[in-house]
Amino acid sequence: MVNKKKKKLVIVESPAKARTIENYLGKDYSVMASLGHIRDLPKSTLGVDTENNYEPKYINIRGKAPLINSLKKAAKSADEVYIASDPDREGEAIAWHLSHILGIPEDKKSRVEFNEITKDAIKNAFKSPRTIKQDLVDSQQARRVLDRLVGYSISPILWKKVKRGLSAGRVQSVALGLVLDKEKEINAFVPVEYWSLDATFEKDGKEFESTFYGVDGQKTELPDNKTVTDILSKIDTKKSFEISDVSTKQTKRNAPNPFTTSTLQQTANNTLNFRSRRTMSVAQTLYEGVSLPKIGHVGLITYMRTDSIRLSTYAVDMAEQFIIENYGKEYHSDFHKKQKTEENVQDAHEAIRPTDVNITPESIKDKLTTDQYKLYNLIWSRFVASQMTPSQLENTAVTIEQNGVSWRANGIRVVFDGFAKVLKASATKDNILPKLEVGDSVDLVEDNPNPEQHFTQPPARFTEATLIKALEELGIGRPSTYAPTMETLIRRGYIWFDGKKIVPSELGDIVYDSVDKSFPEITNREFTHHIEEDLDKIETGEAKWQEVIDEFWKPFEKQLADAEENMAKTPIYDRVAPEFCDICGAIMIIRRSKSGEFYACSRFPDCRGTKSIVEDTGLMCPKCGIGHVEVKHTKKNRVFYGCSRYPDCDFASWTKPKDPNEVTEA
Repeated sequence: MVNKKKKKLVIVESPAKARTIENYLGKDYSVMASLGHIRDLPKSTLGVDTENNYEPKYINIRGKAPLINSLKKAAKSADEVYIASDPDREGEAIAWHLSHILGIPEDKKSRVEFNEITKDAIKNAFKSPRTIKQDLVDSQQARRVLDRLVGYSISPILWKKVKRGLSAGRVQSVALGLVLDKEKEINAFVPVEYWSLDATFEKDGKEFESTFYGVDGQKTELPDNKTVTDILSKIDTKKSFEISDVSTKQTKRNAPNPFTTSTLQQTANNTLNFRSRRTMSVAQTLYEGVSLPKIGHVGLITYMRTDSIRLSTYAVDMAEQFIIENYGKEYHSDFHKKQKTEENVQDAHEAIRPTDVNITPESIKDKLTTDQYKLYNLIWSRFVASQMTPSQLENTAVTIEQNGVSWRANGIRVVFDGFAKVLKASATKDNILPKLEVGDSVDLVEDNPNPEQHFTQPPARFTEATLIKALEELGIGRPSTYAPTMETLIRRGYIWFDGKKIVPSELGDIVYDSVDKSFPEITNREFTHHIEEDLDKIETGEAKWQEVIDEFWKPFEKQLADAEENMAKTPIYDRVAPEFCDICGAIMIIRRSKSGEFYACSRFPDCRGTKSIVEDTGLMCPKCGIGHVEVKHTKKNRVFYGCSRYPDCDFASWTKPKDPNEVTEA
């Protein structure tokens, strides 16, 4: 009797990843998914023994018992067990927990790591399995424990002093503070008047725009109408003006770097209007793989959680061949190749890039969802552009003068498009001036110059992209934390979105103020950055995780005791709405959901009457002329404008209609 050959078991996090890998490994391997973590700290208790070296009290996640049993059974009957979770701290921790559950010895080389899900990457990874890196596990464990200590210690105090259901966290508190500080800047802003004095000139029938520069060769500000009037009195608009200076110089625009997690989230938010959570969710599907004709299930991008802009030699060579074959040798830049050989790069992961540059977005557009295509196109284009030559530009600056009063016109001509050949959004448009030389005469076009009054604008509110950028510049949080941080702030009702702009809520202001007064280190940006650096040192073996936690916990524990006694009570009461319930006639109150505020019956849950909050702009509907334009919200809380007579009138617009009676004064 022939013994049936045992299969080798491979465990990954997701079923999609399992399907892709199983295609590459063949019949001798069985691939199962753990569906993320299988062990975690308990939800109902702190789960950290602060008296015993901060020992975490891990438990099997509720509802995963059948899965754990099936994994144990498969591991017991397998010849070899490999764990191929994601190549980061979180993935290493998942592997560590799985090893514990399955009884895999610490010195067993069972950990398989790869940065992309392609046939060659998978085959090579399985040739050199390794042991689990305890420093990586400890770094993740320290973050988990620290966040648990902060969240589970402060939140109960907030429940007592403010309102049930509130929370505070290490990164989210700093992020909320940034949003609130920006709001204070906006509220304190005092507009300042200034004027512009643009002019349109023409030479040989060709018109060109110019901007006022100054008087007697000196840059001159235009703070008020009197200054403008005095300047205009110096010139004669009926007479010709003289070209007093012409200068031309060659400049270049360098190609951008390939994406990191942060820059991908920022660009996707700016150009695709994707929230960071949506970006990471779509990127995960591209990484885990999609089915393509003649190729099968293949991962389209490398691992999407990285803060590195490094590219492998393979990726650089792949891009070089593609660029030369498709655009020409003059479009390929050797700078990137030389740069990589000169640098001593220590970072673990590459930048986010396509696994195969020859799989162009257009060639697989019909095989991807709309979101997948948009994001893959963004990643693919950025990667290819990063290996291309700079755009070469010719800039011409012209000074136009009469009686000592001067204007300046700037022209630009694209000499060579370079990387903009691929990255169309970064392309510079030609703005070619007529041929002008010093001493030439030009004339003002009728009704010029054109004086306009302006007022300085307050600082712009954060968008998700600019908030992530600010956190990254401050060294707070890491690529994997930005999306969940944003979701927590929204879910708790601390912020809301006005279009793409982030607005703090009254609740967010109250919670932040309470935390800031009692736990100033939690909201301190420099302290949070310092903690982040210490957590990174655990990963490199420069610090022990218990020591990092202990340094934080000892003073924090004293602050907790003080806050229990002395934190001021700031109870939040429901605001009364100017409406009565249509069902029972009771007073309604204003409640908030993840989609925004709404009116709810004060007798809830006995009465479940609700109403949408309608904000009337006071404008008549531009389509029917009968209804009023109201401010409305989509399910994702994006603001739009619609007619009050909907569905009888279907007018809708993302932008507020202009008031026909509004007069703009110069």
